[in-house]
Amino acid sequence: MTKYPIKAVVAAMAVALVCGPAFAETQYVRAGRMVDTEKGEVLTDRLIRIDDGRIVSVTPYAPPPAGAKLVDWSAFTVLPGLIDMHTHLADWGQTNNVAEPLLHSQQEIAYVGVRNARATLMAGFTTVHDVGCFRAFSDVELRNAINRGDVVGPRMNVVGAYITVPGGGGEVTGFAPDVKIPDDMRVGVVTNANDTRLKINYLFRHGVNSIKLIATGAVLAEGTEPGVQELTDEEMRAAVDATRANGGWVTAHAHGAEGIKAAIRAGVRAIEHASLIDDEGIALAKAKGVFLDMDVYNGDYINEIGAKEGWPEDHLRKNRETTDAQREGFRKAVKAGVKISFGTDAGVYPHGLNARQFKYMVRYGMTPMQAIQAATVVAAELLEWSADVGAIAPGRYADMIAVAADPLADVGALEHVDHVMKGGEVVR
Repeated sequence: MTKYPIKAVVAAMAVALVCGPAFAETQYVRAGRMVDTEKGEVLTDRLIRIDDGRIVSVTPYAPPPAGAKLVDWSAFTVLPGLIDMHTHLADWGQTNNVAEPLLHSQQEIAYVGVRNARATLMAGFTTVHDVGCFRAFSDVELRNAINRGDVVGPRMNVVGAYITVPGGGGEVTGFAPDVKIPDDMRVGVVTNANDTRLKINYLFRHGVNSIKLIATGAVLAEGTEPGVQELTDEEMRAAVDATRANGGWVTAHAHGAEGIKAAIRAGVRAIEHASLIDDEGIALAKAKGVFLDMDVYNGDYINEIGAKEGWPEDHLRKNRETTDAQREGFRKAVKAGVKISFGTDAGVYPHGLNARQFKYMVRYGMTPMQAIQAATVVAAELLEWSADVGAIAPGRYADMIAVAADPLADVGALEHVDHVMKGGEVVR
């Protein structure tokens, strides 16, 4: 691939973020009930004015000018487009075969990503943080195709590849020593702090928005243990420093308590999974303003479908050892007031089922409004995209969803989205 100066790539990504469908006309949405995620309240009978794909005003309903285009959602509860902070759109789904990533070409993965992106958008998730793919930069190209309007999908913040140690939780593992793994599946493998800096710079030169570290072992990777720290403290500090120099931020896959705390001390912005977080880790996340992105639905899916389909017993064992602990940590973190975003690990389960997690977040300590805010204003803050997404408010993209049932009475209503708008265009 051609290399470009980092500043030029960053500028191009900024343009891509703000670009969307061009609307010369003014249009309006009538919302019967509107969830104000910034204030945490529900407003009734609102008129939302949209110009060129962005919200201009939100006012009590009054008839719009004669002849104006009106989207009538007066029978629905209207919310901002949802945000999933942990997806894997540009990859094949999880199966019982550890060789699965090797069975699909780059070309096939491109088409699979298109399918996954569409399913995610139609489920009401208009923005995602896509936190890794085995075929490096597949996510970058999917994001670019969506931004150009070539395919339908959510707004994407992408990481390009996993930063991982050799044989670690971000590697394709489980093979004989003489099996050759394709080079594009090892782009983020690092061996020391300087190598980490070089790989981070390489990823940004090729168009990533952010960086994901694999700080500990993984549940669904052969030969790794979730509780074991893999990247060193020095490597994680080097990654954070290099990422900041490139204008980005870092999230860390970290299950184990010590790995979580090491990543937080290294300066990461968020922790993925946080399954075995301890009280010290929760206090540290609170003190440092670090976000936790905990996939508290996923354990049940892995346990049920993994057993049914014969996933490796080692994977199921690690899932059993982390699921209940993660949910207890989630409950404690909610009570402690830690910033918690909505992230599901979509790709382990089928894309489009993301909203199943809302009920779990409520079951383990959140109110329905808090769970909705986790998938809107909190996620937008973590992305550093609060000026653009996460709320129905002037200046934001006209990214909205409509549901017939009341999600504040039953947050499970978000599993059945009736309408979706992205950038002022009704796509469902």
